[in-house]
Amino acid sequence: MKKNGFGGDDNITLLAKGVHLKGEIRVEGTVRIDGRLEGEIHTKGQVIVGEDGLVQGIVAAGTVVSSGLIKATVTAIERVHLLKTAVLIGEVRSPVLMMEEGAKMQGTTDMGVTAWPDELPKLPGTVRELASHRGKHAVVVEKDSNA
Repeated sequence: MKKNGFGGDDNITLLAKGVHLKGEIRVEGTVRIDGRLEGEIHTKGQVIVGEDGLVQGIVAAGTVVSSGLIKATVTAIERVHLLKTAVLIGEVRSPVLMMEEGAKMQGTTDMGVTAWPDELPKLPGTVRELASHRGKHAVVVEKDSNA
């Protein structure tokens, strides 16, 4: 099976630039939005929102990559990646949220953390104690200035 640059599958659904869809998209593979969607996207695969793309509603996917505009509740099983031209307004639920410099987000995030660990790791209190935790020690050798 031939691999493509979208996500490794051959099942790609495209909403082209200039197309305005109100409704629901349910697919198994990759969805690329370069037009406008008001509604819902549901896929186990990848949702890609291009620079000219706009999504309003609900996005549920394995991975979401955006360089466009999203005003939605976004749920990703793997990750959400906002490229430098992306704007996201809404709620993000994902274990990983990556944002390039220039990307903008307004809203809330839920990355699955429900509580602090019961006991925080104890750090050494002094520099000498830090040195004792190193695996290798550096040796300084002075050069003879007469050589």
